[in-house]
Amino acid sequence: MQQAISLNYSKDAMNTLEKAIKRGADILFSLLGLILLSPLFLLIAILLHQQGNGSVLFKQERIGRGGRPFTIFKFRTMSSIVEDEGPQLIAQSDAVNSTPIERFLRDHHLDELPQLWNVLRGDMSIVGHRPERKYFIDKIMQHNPAYAKLYAIRPGLTSEATLYNGYTDSMQKMLRRLDMDLYYLEHRSLWMDTKIIFLTAVAMIRGLF
Repeated sequence: MQQAISLNYSKDAMNTLEKAIKRGADILFSLLGLILLSPLFLLIAILLHQQGNGSVLFKQERIGRGGRPFTIFKFRTMSSIVEDEGPQLIAQSDAVNSTPIERFLRDHHLDELPQLWNVLRGDMSIVGHRPERKYFIDKIMQHNPAYAKLYAIRPGLTSEATLYNGYTDSMQKMLRRLDMDLYYLEHRSLWMDTKIIFLTAVAMIRGLF
């Protein structure tokens, strides 16, 4: 198992009180989300199960706070065949073999909803950098070792990079996302988190109508 990384070298803009409030809000909102969205979870699970196109949930190891691995949960929207030859960056165009339901879930990020469980468990936060696989972290760090600074905080469901950088289907986009995530780490606040959550909700609602 990967060794935990020292957190002392990173510059985190949040103080101890803000971190405690952020974690409390994560627990509250993830728990409420899991309860209130349970009918939607059930509907999605039924629709995916009826397709007979594989398991309803997709599980994958990602790297979180302290450089520790954890299992992320999503609704399955891609065939496992896609990565038979090893980890790949998946572009939107790679989802052509997905069903209409799977493409809809992916396009509107509804496949990410099971990660509320990861937030409740403490693997993730509502707002933070997107958790990545070690395979791609190693590649990113060959270009910019500053990625290790992100180990100081929990990865998140959403971020400014998620909103404005789109799917990271190239190394160039991964490095641009890293710059945005490092900016978040060094400037984050409860107000910034609130704005990101609001903009994410607006983006998801607009995408549905």
